[in-house]
Amino acid sequence: MIAIRIQTGDFDIAAEIAKLDAENTGAVATFTGKVRKEGDLTALTLEHYPQMTEREIARIAGDAQTRWPLLGVTIVHRIGRLLPGDKIVLVAVAAQHRHAAFEACAFLMDYLKTRAPFWKQEERGGKTQWVEARESDDRAAGRWRDK
Repeated sequence: MIAIRIQTGDFDIAAEIAKLDAENTGAVATFTGKVRKEGDLTALTLEHYPQMTEREIARIAGDAQTRWPLLGVTIVHRIGRLLPGDKIVLVAVAAQHRHAAFEACAFLMDYLKTRAPFWKQEERGGKTQWVEARESDDRAAGRWRDK
């Protein structure tokens, strides 16, 4: 089961995890990303191209399922204007064993950061600027190419 949602509203982490819990689930690994309060950051706005974004996230989740024996994947990503402390993304992965759940969760997050078509704009000190891609994110995703 793969569940992908792109939405403006907040999400309930516990409710999303409960949806993944099945009788044969041995592990659920999750990652929740939040807007960091850095310096004078007042807001972060996320934009996307709906059909492209959902298709790419589904492709990434399908890739994870071919790499690890997963029982379920949930990805919730918010768009719109978010404030420091707001949740941005949830990646939750269910598997029979912890290793698969941990690895798949890390893989999905690394690839979401580098491959999912989201555009971020920061508001700082009354000015806005687009956020550039980070080399550190590309390096993190690169570790999965040989696995």
